[in-house]
Amino acid sequence: MEITITEILDDLRAADETTRHFERRYWLSSDDFYALYNSGQLDDGEHTDDFAEWAGYYRIKLDRELALKQLSHLRLAQLQKEAGEHPLALNPPEPSLKVPA
Repeated sequence: MEITITEILDDLRAADETTRHFERRYWLSSDDFYALYNSGQLDDGEHTDDFAEWAGYYRIKLDRELALKQLSHLRLAQLQKEAGEHPLALNPPEPSLKVPA
């Protein structure tokens, strides 16, 4: 599977909007929430659906941030190789990254 920078950034935007919604609602950072969620410290009460959605979007956010970092590192290595001893030229092509399906 290949993913473009545009797809990564679009997914990050959507995940960020959703996680911010839950952070405002529950007054808790997504990072702190996710630690509680993964450790089983949250109740299984009336907010179970919210918690599952929040955790899902937070995982998407973490995954896409990692993909963005990988893509950026690959792009930087390519630019450095092409530039040699010259200054780097940032041209706007849209690279893609193969990620595990």
